[in-house]
Parts: sequence; structure tokens; C-alpha cells
Amino acid sequence: MKCIRPLALTLSLFAASLTISHAAPLKLHSIFASHMVLQRNKPIVIWGWADAGDQIVVNFGNEQAKSTAAGNKGRWEVTFPAREASTTPVTLLASTGEEKVALEDIVIGDVWVMTGQSNMSFALKAVQEKDTEAAQAHLPLLRFFSIAPNEQASPQDDIPAEKIETQGWAVSTPETCLEFSAIGYVFGARLQRSLGIPIGLIKSSRGGASIEAIVPSHKFEDDPLAKRYADYMKQKMAEFDQEAASLQIWNNQLARAKSKKLPEEKWPTKPIKGDNLTSWNIPGMSPSDMGSVHHGMFGVFKGFNIKGVLFHQGFNNALDSNCRPKRYRTLMKLMVEGWREDFHDPALPVGVIGFCAGGDTQTVENFETKGLETAPYIREAQRLGLADAGDPVNTAYLPGDDIQIPGLHPIKKCEHGARAARWALSRIYKSDVEWDSAKLVSSETQGDVMVLKFDKSVMPDDWSPLIEGFSIAGEDGKYAMAYARFPLQSAKSNASNARGYDTTTIRVWSPLVKEPKAVRYSWASSPLGNLKVSGNPALPLQNFRTDSWDYPEVEDPTTIAKTDSKKLKEEATARTLERRIKEGEMIEEVLEKLNTLTAPLAPAAK
Repeated sequence: MKCIRPLALTLSLFAASLTISHAAPLKLHSIFASHMVLQRNKPIVIWGWADAGDQIVVNFGNEQAKSTAAGNKGRWEVTFPAREASTTPVTLLASTGEEKVALEDIVIGDVWVMTGQSNMSFALKAVQEKDTEAAQAHLPLLRFFSIAPNEQASPQDDIPAEKIETQGWAVSTPETCLEFSAIGYVFGARLQRSLGIPIGLIKSSRGGASIEAIVPSHKFEDDPLAKRYADYMKQKMAEFDQEAASLQIWNNQLARAKSKKLPEEKWPTKPIKGDNLTSWNIPGMSPSDMGSVHHGMFGVFKGFNIKGVLFHQGFNNALDSNCRPKRYRTLMKLMVEGWREDFHDPALPVGVIGFCAGGDTQTVENFETKGLETAPYIREAQRLGLADAGDPVNTAYLPGDDIQIPGLHPIKKCEHGARAARWALSRIYKSDVEWDSAKLVSSETQGDVMVLKFDKSVMPDDWSPLIEGFSIAGEDGKYAMAYARFPLQSAKSNASNARGYDTTTIRVWSPLVKEPKAVRYSWASSPLGNLKVSGNPALPLQNFRTDSWDYPEVEDPTTIAKTDSKKLKEEATARTLERRIKEGEMIEEVLEKLNTLTAPLAPAAK
């Protein structure tokens, strides 16, 4: 005889089976793992997920806190009081019922985030000095957490396990350091050795990312220029047809295969439901698009307190098709403000490592042509946008264009990390380590010479009186390479500057420019330029210009400003040739002029 259950009992058993099969296991956010570093002197916030209604008990050392999982996702959160730095390992145990999650070897110190694009991600194993840096990496109080590319179209709650390259937090050893960001490792290692406290580094950088992708998406509403771009992106996302985009890519690939006369078996396979699309092909999810990297790689752990951020990016925004310095400057300010909101710290330290130098180096032979490049406009936008944030105490632009080697990914990276550590130790940690920058105070025309005044000494680190990297232009805005010299101090001035020169004053002149109106310094992608603040090789003078002839840019995000680049290059090449010819024809006049550039300054009035 068949047993028939009452309907109420059947429904009850069915409901119970649903509860069991969909029970959410106790989980901590992925940023929490054994060997992690927690930020000192700030509240320690721990959070995760469980079944809604479950009570969560968290023991952190000898302290305990409780929370109840709530909402559709069963999120819970506890907060422990701030602690001083400590090298004593602590255990964290989270539990609900019989479920337990235990984390070990937790220390308290400072946590810094490394963000930007591929040159920030670039691993120590691929750079110069990797051997000596790795040999010194026995640093058990230096810990790494590395996030793989995970750009998203909307804000995410957690980091997928497969996107954590370090599989949690890794302790620094000669082996583990080689896989981490070279800039990040060098920066962190110098901080850890100098301060003697635990240092945690989170790498959250995405190769190919534009600054638009790193700025928190809600910040685009705070500025009209940024909002125009945001509205454009929202429209693109709304109009996106995945199937049509997928077929278009396939048709393009197929056309290329046919044009190369490849056999049919090597033709691309027709896509199924867009399986040939990557994030680059999807509006809102591309690393070029508004907020995408922030959604999946930075803002995703924003409840985790940190000490500060290092940012190194610029290449994708310096491409001719994407170069919008005014928008970049605006987004730089919004990015800093957004991070400070994310981490509830209005004084969060931010160091911006200037767009690194790659490609062919500027020389005497190509000087004027290289001066047309877009990179210096983006470096200027980085510096000015950071200044617009209005916090010179806790922010700094760290020039990097003097660290030169050809290529998209220059293998000189240790210098950037060491320079950033110098800034942090000097300004953020208030140590005796030197960090400084110099500003142009004034520029004026004296006949056919531009006279520049700086607020500090600027000079080559080899104390040479021969200055490189200046160009000068007249009313037409066409720049030519210029001679630049320090004037000698007056014999009555009791000069203490190197070799008797006044290294706060520079005279600039070119035989091609009779009535100079403006001057530029270090103005190329990989520029000439040898000035350092007080002659310190770690403190380069940033690029600058005195003109207002901006890079062509339109505010409409659907339009790219057009320039006749071919004509500009031809004119620049002609100026180089004219300069070399005149230098040969006027050698005696040039030498005489150089003598006047170094003539002593008039004695200061009493």
C-alpha cells in the first residue's frame, strides 16, 4: 500500500530542504585572511556573510564582538577598538553555531594600496636590480595581497577567490616578493625597515586602465565636465547590443582571415551568445570606462581601513585618441576625493608617481619633434589635479620622467618605489629623510632671454653648469630647443651655491627666437632634463610650462579634437634643421651669448 503524506507535512519537508540546500555558509570578506596586516590607530572593522538572522561571534585576540546577519545577503559586521602597531601575532575566530572560520598570524601596522595600470603591476622579477632586492626580502613583517584584473560594470561586494593572485596574504620572502609589484615591494620594504612596524601592501592595479575606470563612479556627478562623460557612458551602456557587437567582432576577424587567404579550418568560429567578447568590448565594463576598475578591484574592499595610496598610471590617457588633459585633471581631483570618502579619511595620504618615461628618448637631434608628444600634458594634469585637491601636506606628485629606459614597460621600477618611500617617510611619517620639490616663482623676458626664478636651488646632480631640457617660443607658439645657464653670483654676494652659481635663477635663450614669450622644461614623453632639487638625484624638478597653449581638446566625449600632426611634425623637424644650421653659422655669436647668460648677477640692493 502506498504511503500518502499529508500536504502540510510535504510542504514542510520541501521548505526544510530548500533551507538546507540554500544555507549560506559563514564567510568573511576575501580581504581577511591569515597573515594579514590590519591598520593601526583606526577602528578594526570585520565583516562577511551568513544566513540572515544568524548570530555571529568574532573573537579577536582576547576581545569579542557580536553581530547578526541581516538583509537579503545576510551581511554582518563587527568593530573592534583601534590598536597600536604590534608585531605579536593575533588569531581571529568567527563562528555561528557549529560553523567556524579561523585566521592566524595577524599583525597590526600600516596598509598601503598600490593602484594604477600595468607599470604599477609590473613584477619585481622582471626589473633591474631584482636580484639584490630579492636577496634582502626576508621581511616577515612585510605582507602582500594582490588582486587580478576584475573590472566590473557595477560595484561588487567581494573579491572572487580566483581573482586573488596571492591566495590570501603572502609573507615577504625572496620568492614571494618576485611576483609582487616592483614599485610596491621597494616602497613597502623601505618603509618596513625604516619604521620597524608591519607593513601591508594591497596591489589593485589593472593593465591598460584609464583614469576614468579608477575614479569612483558616483564622483562623476560632482563636476560638469566629468558628468558629460558619465552621461555619455550611461547612454552607451543602455544602447549596447551584445549579440550585434559579438557578430561585428566575428565578421572583422573573418574578413582579416580571408584577406590573409587562410584556409577555412583556420577561420574564427561563429560566436555563441557573445562568447568572443571580453570586458574591453562591453561598455561600462572595459578598463577604459567609468568606474569599472574601482567597482571590482578598489572600492570592493573600501571598509578595510588603510594608511594611504600610491597611484601610477597615465599611458592609456596619453594616447592620441584618448588624450584629454583637462578632463584628466578634473578626474585626478575627483579620484582623490572619492578614495577619501571610501575609506572615511579626509586626510588619506595619496602619492602620485608621474607617468613613467618610455619610448625613444628626446635628444638634440629630435628635440623639437619629441616636444609635440602628449605625455607631458598628462603629467602636468596629474600634478595640477592633485594640487586641486587642496591638501599639499598629505598628497604629493612624484616626478618619474627622469627614470628612463625605452619601451611600454620600462624595466627601471625600483627607483620609483624608493622615491615614493622617501616622500612617505619624510612627509607622512615625519622622519629625517629628505623629500622636497621646487616651484617656478617667476619668468620674465629680458630682451631675447627668458629669466626664470625658483623658490629653491635646482641643479644637475653632477653639479654641471650645463642645463638640459629647456625650449623657448615666440608669439607663434613654435618651440625650439634652447640654451640654459645659471648666472654667476656677484663677487660681493658671498655665494654658497655650487661653484659660485646662483642655482635659483636660470637664463634661457635660443638663436631662433628673437622675442621670447614662453618657456617649457622637460616637455616630451622621455625628455631631456637634468635638474634636481638642491642637486639631489632622488628629487627631480617636475616638467612645467609658462604658456597657456593647451593640447587640443573638446568637452564633447563623443568627439576627438583633430590636429594636423603630420604638418606639425614637418614644421618641428624643419626647426631642428634650422637650429643646427644656425648654430654652425653663428658659433662665435652663440659662444658670446652663452657668456652673457652666465654673467654675474648684479649685487643685491642694500
